[in-house]
Amino acid sequence: MKLYNSLTRKIDEFSPKDNTVRMYTCGPTVYHFAHIGNLRSYIMEDVLEKFLTYSGYTVKRVMNITDVGHLTGDCDVGEDKMLLGAKREHKTVLEIAKFYTDAFFNDCEKLNIKKPGIIIPATGRIPDFIEMVKTLLDKGYAYVAGGNVYFDTSKLDEYYVFSKHNAEDLEVGVREGVCDDPNKKNRNDFVLWFTKSKFEDQELKWDSPWGLGYPGWHIECSAISVKELGGHLDIHCGGIDNAFPHHTNEIAQSEAYLGHRWCDFWFHIRHLNDESGKMSKSKGEFLTVSLLEGKGYDPLAYRYFCLMSHYRKVLVFSWESLDNAVTAFSKLIARVSQTEDEGISDREEFEKYNNAFREALNTDLNTSLAITVLYDVLKAEIPGKTKLELISEFDKVLSLDLIKKANEYREKESNAVSSDELEEIENLVTLRTEAKKAKDYAKADEIRNKLKDMGIILEDTPQGTKWKRI
Repeated sequence: MKLYNSLTRKIDEFSPKDNTVRMYTCGPTVYHFAHIGNLRSYIMEDVLEKFLTYSGYTVKRVMNITDVGHLTGDCDVGEDKMLLGAKREHKTVLEIAKFYTDAFFNDCEKLNIKKPGIIIPATGRIPDFIEMVKTLLDKGYAYVAGGNVYFDTSKLDEYYVFSKHNAEDLEVGVREGVCDDPNKKNRNDFVLWFTKSKFEDQELKWDSPWGLGYPGWHIECSAISVKELGGHLDIHCGGIDNAFPHHTNEIAQSEAYLGHRWCDFWFHIRHLNDESGKMSKSKGEFLTVSLLEGKGYDPLAYRYFCLMSHYRKVLVFSWESLDNAVTAFSKLIARVSQTEDEGISDREEFEKYNNAFREALNTDLNTSLAITVLYDVLKAEIPGKTKLELISEFDKVLSLDLIKKANEYREKESNAVSSDELEEIENLVTLRTEAKKAKDYAKADEIRNKLKDMGIILEDTPQGTKWKRI
């Protein structure tokens, strides 16, 4: 399998050390609903995990839940996102965290995103964070200033591992979210632990060797991954906006703590933009799965929309583009529904198309090409039984519920009533209603029986007579 590796900035062969892939994915900051831009990342990470499993690997995947310590800006001042959510809704931080964690996984379920095997809220691992910070201090990679503990980036041979940044890029006013902190030795140092010297209204605080306080955002992913996956990761995933500073800081502190290379592969997903630019909760109203559902869209049509674009390309959302995806997805389901389970399974043809599907995804997870292979199967002159076997196999990765939706479509079509039949049914129902009003119950029963013979049953309600196909 070949994937683009953000660390080397080229497509590399993905070769885990053994058959178990140790995967870490940055989870949500649970202060608000996830918008569909956030969820694009989780869809593509889901495809990656499922394809690795499809390819014969065992995947051990860990995800954190940020329920403390994530600031509104990349600098280490500002307002904590969790505290911001609590103030907005007049709830406690833990109430906010529980509600939006549940909402996030509910959205994931609607999008057929598999839950990671290990999910760790940051608030559940405070002792591990403190232990890692203490070790970094002992090793000389951190310092205490102004009551907080900072990571000293000047101790690193290389800090900007994902890009060619330099110190000037972090000057105040040059980049959004960068601000002055007089406690820092270096502009790009970052907080490992806050104490009561900042954020006096912070709701969640813990005792530490440096005073009552709470962890910085970056330390949680390092400590959780090392605790759950050991000192080596095969692949770390996340949105491209996390590459700097979050993932950059993760590498800095993790490798300083461990004393060796930590993660070989970094898998970053590009943004979903709307027509005005990057989607962001800070803009106010934003698009959620629930909002799409409220407008009548199937969440899996949005998954299909994402799969039709490469994960390393910026995807621009518009209602028109989503409508186009809905039309294409509906046609795909209709095509699958027309495939009959007939003939004898052809293993040679099965392997031919299955290998083409694997090759598409082995080539930097090219999901749109994988879907093209699916269409090739539907058009191919091969037994219907083989087609259905291939569709079922592919859907282990694509997760579009193709067979289930095709069956639902077929049932709906079989229950459809032609315009002529509809007119006849409605006329008979009207005649029966008139017969009942005239107390001609024999005629009313005769009409009911005639409709039953046509496969129609009646239900008399206070609102009138309703009918449906048996």
